[in-house]
Amino acid sequence: MELTLAFTIPAVFFLLVLSAFFSGSETALTATSRAHMLQLAKDGERRAIAVGDLINNRERLIGAILLGNNLVNILASALATSIFLDLFGDAGVAYATLMMTALVLVFAEVLPKTYAIATSERMAMAVAPALKIIMAVLAPIVGLVQWIVRKILHYAGTDVSANQPVLSPQQEIRGAIDLHHQEGGVKKIDRDMLGGILDLRNLSIDEVMVHRKNMQMIDSALSSREVVDEVLKSPYTRIPLWRDTPEEIIGILYAKDLLRALISNRGEIENLDIGALLTEPWFVPETTTLQEQLSEFLKRHIHFAIVVDEYGALQGLITLEDILEEIVGDISDEYDISITGVRPQPNGSVYVDGDVTIRDLNRAMDWHLPDDEANTVAGLVIHEARTIPEPGQIFSYYDYRFEILRRHRNQITALRVTPPRESAG
Repeated sequence: MELTLAFTIPAVFFLLVLSAFFSGSETALTATSRAHMLQLAKDGERRAIAVGDLINNRERLIGAILLGNNLVNILASALATSIFLDLFGDAGVAYATLMMTALVLVFAEVLPKTYAIATSERMAMAVAPALKIIMAVLAPIVGLVQWIVRKILHYAGTDVSANQPVLSPQQEIRGAIDLHHQEGGVKKIDRDMLGGILDLRNLSIDEVMVHRKNMQMIDSALSSREVVDEVLKSPYTRIPLWRDTPEEIIGILYAKDLLRALISNRGEIENLDIGALLTEPWFVPETTTLQEQLSEFLKRHIHFAIVVDEYGALQGLITLEDILEEIVGDISDEYDISITGVRPQPNGSVYVDGDVTIRDLNRAMDWHLPDDEANTVAGLVIHEARTIPEPGQIFSYYDYRFEILRRHRNQITALRVTPPRESAG
């Protein structure tokens, strides 16, 4: 009896240590930063490479940990039950259950997992070599268990053969950014910039372009002096020229090219050949994503493009600056025309110009108005109202209150938007 106890009691505690090892390892490898491990692996850290290999084979890793953890827990419980049966008879089963539940909960679950969360990267690198060996040894059993589980789920109508992630990498990154922002670790301006980079793949040109009604263009039929005067009045260095109708863009006039021509012509404007200075316009479809357009800008070394629809009709223009502003926010210089269009009021409401984009308003006020169906605030109200509202009308959508202040013909030019009470506060 004493010999049996001398062997069984240390065996139970050794199995509890193994259980703590498996529980802590699972938590550490789940909580560790894959990005940091990748960076350490690039720096030559062998243990980080081992961690990366384990994480990349997550299904087999979790299977091996669960198999090992359940094996040692069941064996420890069986040994403890045998001890208590010898000591207390039939009542020993109840005593063993209570004692092993407490020991496993505290020392094999809560304690190691709490430690693993606090030191996830250090612990992950410490246990990785041993886990690679364990995973290799248990691989046949884990593979068999996986096959059985997949077959059962398949007959139950659930196909798990295609290992599709629930979230895309972009969504995972965005979720992490929003979480850290809520916890105060990431400032709003940094969150907006990081989110702007992720949004480039989802936004199309027509959502950020300068609309054709706001484009500054020059009639090519004007005299050379009139063209020069228009360029000097303009805050822009690239201006489209049109012939017959504004829809027919024949070229782009660069202010630098005009300046060089004036110098070469010794300041003579009247006999200046404006047509010879034009650069061929680059037309791009409005459905192009900002990521694709940014790549094309960088590839072609051109920062200006004319946007057309599927029928080739003029829709607007897009510049490299427009795309960069989606990341870093508004870029203004001494020649930019400052049109904010967003004016917060003391009572918590906001006066908004109708042509302000929903995306810009959300970023400025940290709101969450949807921009799936419309690009501008006025467009959102018209879409939801299914009509063109009159001044004085008030609508409530998405817990926001929209009051129409001004309308010009069929265009809403000004609104007062009142956010939900929690957003305003």
